[in-house]
Amino acid sequence: MPSDTHEQDRQRLLDAAEALFYGRGIQAVGMDRLRAESRLPLKRIYQLFPGKDEMIVAFLRRRHERMMASIQAFLVGTPPGEERVLAIFEWLRDWFREPDFRGCPWMNAYGELGPTNAAVAAEVHHHQREFRQILTRVPASAGYPKAVADAIYLLVEGAVVAASVQHTPAPASEARQAAEILLAATARPPAGSVPASA
Repeated sequence: MPSDTHEQDRQRLLDAAEALFYGRGIQAVGMDRLRAESRLPLKRIYQLFPGKDEMIVAFLRRRHERMMASIQAFLVGTPPGEERVLAIFEWLRDWFREPDFRGCPWMNAYGELGPTNAAVAAEVHHHQREFRQILTRVPASAGYPKAVADAIYLLVEGAVVAASVQHTPAPASEARQAAEILLAATARPPAGSVPASA
């Protein structure tokens, strides 16, 4: 069982790693910069993570868990049905407005390391699977067909890429407008019928 000090140092190091990896790029950040940012000695850093790859995976996994919890909490506060589907894009807009928004951390990591780093690639694929599941489950539970649920997911992914390149939250609103058109043009099962599974 890790001690309180161990966990505090681990979170402190991951806070530093997240700020640096996400803000500057993984390959641009060396261990000396992590030491300076975390204010932990190199010996302690290597005790917490034997190598940089393990730290990258831990940073991505922690961010993934936080993101999934954030989406779920946001959507739970919205009435089910079309309104909850469209709330996905409101959550996106809030993310895009964060001062440190630099696009998708997982695609950034994959672009830098994925083709040559199996551990990072596996973590990115894990995130993609769960992110897609949570997003497609919302329209599916509202009775929309699988094709519509998949299209909502692709609108979200496209908005993330556009926002990161354009440095504006506008793609969230544009994607929401496209989703509104898509939902309005889609016939749903009658009320009381069993919704499609996610």
